[in-house]
Amino acid sequence: MNSKLFRISLTAALSGFLFGFDTVVISGANLPIKELWNTSPWFHGTFIMSMALWGTVIGSLFGGIPCDRFGRKKTLFWIGILYAASALGSAIAPDPYTFSFFRFIGGLGVGASSVAAPIYISEISSPENRGKLGALYQFNLVLGILVAFISNYLLQGFGGSNDWRWMLGVEAIPAILYTIMVIKIPNSPRWLAITKQDDEGALKTLKLLFSENQASAKLQEIKESISVTRIGEKLFSKRYKTPLILAFLIAFFNQLSGINFVLYYAPEILERAGLAAQESLFSSISIGIVNLIFTFVGVWLIDRLGRKQLMKIGSVGYIISLAMVGWCFYSGASSTLLLTFVLIFIASHAVGQGAVIWVFISEIFPNKVRAFGQSWGTGTHWVFAALITLVTPIFLDAENGIFKDNPWPIFIFFSGMMVLQLIFVLFMMPETKGVSLEELSSKLSGGKKSSEQ
Repeated sequence: MNSKLFRISLTAALSGFLFGFDTVVISGANLPIKELWNTSPWFHGTFIMSMALWGTVIGSLFGGIPCDRFGRKKTLFWIGILYAASALGSAIAPDPYTFSFFRFIGGLGVGASSVAAPIYISEISSPENRGKLGALYQFNLVLGILVAFISNYLLQGFGGSNDWRWMLGVEAIPAILYTIMVIKIPNSPRWLAITKQDDEGALKTLKLLFSENQASAKLQEIKESISVTRIGEKLFSKRYKTPLILAFLIAFFNQLSGINFVLYYAPEILERAGLAAQESLFSSISIGIVNLIFTFVGVWLIDRLGRKQLMKIGSVGYIISLAMVGWCFYSGASSTLLLTFVLIFIASHAVGQGAVIWVFISEIFPNKVRAFGQSWGTGTHWVFAALITLVTPIFLDAENGIFKDNPWPIFIFFSGMMVLQLIFVLFMMPETKGVSLEELSSKLSGGKKSSEQ
């Protein structure tokens, strides 16, 4: 693999590190903020825990607009600015409303990141390495999650009652470094050729990444793909029905696995299982470590086994582990056994959905509508993530929650949803491994050159 291609992809993927850090760092501030501002379950779920996710919904739904208008590179740059502003603003917030505003700003960055980075990486890579390069985004995401868990653990006791402010504010450091680094990456060649009609600029970028002959051939393939896309055709047309359904379902099932529920509320869930506060924060680190290790496994396998095979493996792991977590809560099994099955659940996610989702959504839409197709898929993902995070306190809260005595039904519900995911994978999901973006466009969107030129 071209070393420049790897370095450029890795730089773009670092937005995933900030994504992971930003979304999970709130787990360490969850209970201290609840005590500080004496928030009710409804208020806490809406304004404290899920406000960043509503920003993420907006950022993902509308992230395709700056991606197309200003380019993937400029969008990634401004994402870094949003992350830095959110970290500093959240850390010094004097009240829950100011806190919510800055968490919302960070959410905009997360949402736009989940659109811009995967499509940027998919558009600069080749069919042979697109999976592993695209999965770098997810790898950095889970690295950010792990670092956030470790950071929260190390900063506990650092600032007394203001520990949570340090936990949130420290994110500004990697955000500023990332923003500086992204200045040096090139624009997407497909964006230059299709949106800016800058063939010379596109060819120049392609020559950075591939040999001269390969670069010329790839530019020709990109130009041919434009000729089979109907001028003025919108994303929500009959032609794109298949990729729209596929993107919706993979994103829907990603969140109905309960992954964000577990990551966001890990310390509280583990405390309910019988671990003390300090132990639950430390055990959260084990979740981050397992997530990182098995994401690496997923990155290694995605271009070998393919996206569909990883989703099968992950689905089976989901079903078993979630059912067993539910049984552990129901039967009062030891917290060690429960944590073991939580870690198996995390491993199943990392190898399956975690490694696949961002790569798969960025592959299945044609060049002309890829940014908006990515917004559709990621928007679906974040709408359900926000809804689940918002309602979780209503079910989980130790004093007023519906399942305050025992949360086992929540995990059984998620396990049942993963049975449906397995059916989707077996009977609907196509394999995209080793196929060029232009070939996938023709296959999934019914584009046949002979009939449309």
